[in-house]
Amino acid sequence: MIVLGSTVSDKITGFGGVVIGHVQYLTGCNQALVLPKCKPDGAYPDPTWIDEQRLVVDDAVPVVALDNGPSPGFDKAPPKR
Repeated sequence: MIVLGSTVSDKITGFGGVVIGHVQYLTGCNQALVLPKCKPDGAYPDPTWIDEQRLVVDDAVPVVALDNGPSPGFDKAPPKR
C-alpha cells in the first residue's frame, strides 16, 4: 500500500501528484487517488484514481502530513454566515 501524502507518478502516463486517498478492493485491484498541483492559471484540477501497481513513489519528496487536530472531519459544525 502506498502511504497517504506520498508524491507519485504514473508509469504509463506520467500523471503525478500527491496521494490523498486509497481504496482496497476484494479483488486486489487497489487504487490511490492522486491530486496534481494547481494549473498555472490557479484552476484546481480533478484528482484521478490510479491502480497502485502503476505508481512510482518519489522518495526525494517528503510525505505531506497535515495536523488534523483532536477532532477532524465531519463532526464539526459548518461555518455560520
